[in-house]
Amino acid sequence: MIQFRNAGSADIPLIRKLTLAVWPQTYSHILRREQVDYMLEMMYSESSLQYQINAQQHRFIIACDGDEPVGFASWSFTPDKDVCKLHKIYVLQNQQGKGTGKKLIEHVTETCRAAGAAMLELNVNRHNKARAFYSRMGFTVVREEDIDIGHGYSMNDYVMQKSIGG
Repeated sequence: MIQFRNAGSADIPLIRKLTLAVWPQTYSHILRREQVDYMLEMMYSESSLQYQINAQQHRFIIACDGDEPVGFASWSFTPDKDVCKLHKIYVLQNQQGKGTGKKLIEHVTETCRAAGAAMLELNVNRHNKARAFYSRMGFTVVREEDIDIGHGYSMNDYVMQKSIGG
């Protein structure tokens, strides 16, 4: 049975461990190895995660199957308090297809709705197969977005949104 717990600074090593187990496999067929390495350092170094938790006020949750951590998600409120932004959602490969990702999205949705948000938004790489999962979860593409992340790299994403009431 999947359960969730809030994560904080003490969980950064665990978030990094989960990331390194999932992220390279997710993006290795989409991005060059150099860009994968660059983005892992940029977004998942200990200092970057600490900044996300503290300065950017990202909220992290860990999904556990019993006592075993199997995934995580992070989100934050945008300046428009009606919109929550799902920044990250990753599930170990052995948990994919078992409903863990769906439960993570539902948990984030309920948390954001309870806080008064009416919309959940995310970015997904235009070549990431997760786009189909997000569509099944009720998200629709609202625009394309290209984000310069430095060193000659960019993220070529779809922005997807889902109405969550509120």
